[in-house]
Amino acid sequence: MTNPKSNKMPAKAGKTKATKAKSASEARKPSRLDQLQKLITREGGASIAEMIEATGWQQHSVRGAMAGALKKRGLAITSEKVDGVRRYHAAMPA
Repeated sequence: MTNPKSNKMPAKAGKTKATKAKSASEARKPSRLDQLQKLITREGGASIAEMIEATGWQQHSVRGAMAGALKKRGLAITSEKVDGVRRYHAAMPA
């Protein structure tokens, strides 16, 4: 009869912890939120259309990310209409 305490799964073969940490830190692709942050913090800001194109998200998702996740990152987001197009800008609050 088998011992119930010995039902441990065998260790998985693969990358070691050091290898995983090294590869993750070397080639990390910027997240979509990082892309949005970069767009709206640049000089001139960004329009919703530019943010949609950069992320592949729908309009309501871009607006939600600005209202939620980017504000949680500490960004103060403002907007203004320039030549009939609303542009969003962000800066760290003073």
